[in-house]
Amino acid sequence: MKEKQIIHVDMDAFYASIEQKDHPELKNKPIAVGGDPKRRGVVCTASYEARRYGVRAAMASKKAQMLCPNLIFMPVRMERYMEVSRKILEIFEDYAECIEPLSIDEAFLDVTGKDGIKIGREIKERIKTELGLTASVGISQNKYLAKLASDYQKPNGFTIITKEEAEGFLLPLPVRKLWGVGPKTENELRKLGIYYIRDLVNYDQNIIIDRFGKKGFELLNFAKGKDDRAVENKHRRKSIGEETTFETDIDDMNILIQYTEDCSKILAYRLREKGLQARTVTVKVKFEDFECITRSTTMPNFTDIYQEIYLSASNMIQNKINMIKKVRLLGIQVSNIRYPDEPVQLLMDVEGLFKGEGK
Repeated sequence: MKEKQIIHVDMDAFYASIEQKDHPELKNKPIAVGGDPKRRGVVCTASYEARRYGVRAAMASKKAQMLCPNLIFMPVRMERYMEVSRKILEIFEDYAECIEPLSIDEAFLDVTGKDGIKIGREIKERIKTELGLTASVGISQNKYLAKLASDYQKPNGFTIITKEEAEGFLLPLPVRKLWGVGPKTENELRKLGIYYIRDLVNYDQNIIIDRFGKKGFELLNFAKGKDDRAVENKHRRKSIGEETTFETDIDDMNILIQYTEDCSKILAYRLREKGLQARTVTVKVKFEDFECITRSTTMPNFTDIYQEIYLSASNMIQNKINMIKKVRLLGIQVSNIRYPDEPVQLLMDVEGLFKGEGK
């Protein structure tokens, strides 16, 4: 059986890099794509020049401007970013039949049986020459290691993790680098004295599984470089969502509502881009103490209109969730999705049908 070869491609500062390419005068300057600081906006993406000042995605634009006084703000141009994303996908399709996009700017490619290193280098070069952008590429035997590799030398990185190198690569890394480990799980692991992946590997596995259940088993596998998940080819999504963890916990309703509107616009565009419509809207809120609450509502009709998504989401935030604590994370998701090739079900009044002319 051939050893799998998985490539993970992750674009570098995608939105910001496109703005710098389209506006040459912005090259090598600190820019942020997102909302105006005067309107309580939020940073979507920061260029690497801006990141040197501490500017990060999901940070309040006002704070970003304080960290970097000469920061240049650019509005979000989702149509342009989706246009470039489609061109990147076309490049991928020249090399792989099995592609799993994770978002607008990253994807897994299963190139098992082919020269993965050659393909990875060609993809990087084509993205550079054809689109004027840089991507970081990771190559390994599974999805987890490939994604870890692409993140290792960002920006413009190219990293290969072989089966023989996996253990030596993983052991010195902090546990936060394990897939699925966020601040809460990291804190729980630290309570056990586990700070690095080597600590987890050497810990009593029975205790880990007892403490974390199924997730503990998954963490132990990742820590050993094991990941049996297949690259999922283009498939029908059951939901589409956007969420962010804020740089600092938020208690300003205006910022939450502004972010909700921005998310709704992005979700509506993603639906229209694929010819989809959705009927259910879900809001996810994680508070400063990590308590997580979700609320959902089903709209009267399927829609791809951002105002309708925004109205449902903002109504839940303001009326169905008790915002007595600061918010750490906010997410908006649409589900109950209808695809263009699905027949539209007509609702009929059966009793009325038999009373009418069709009797």
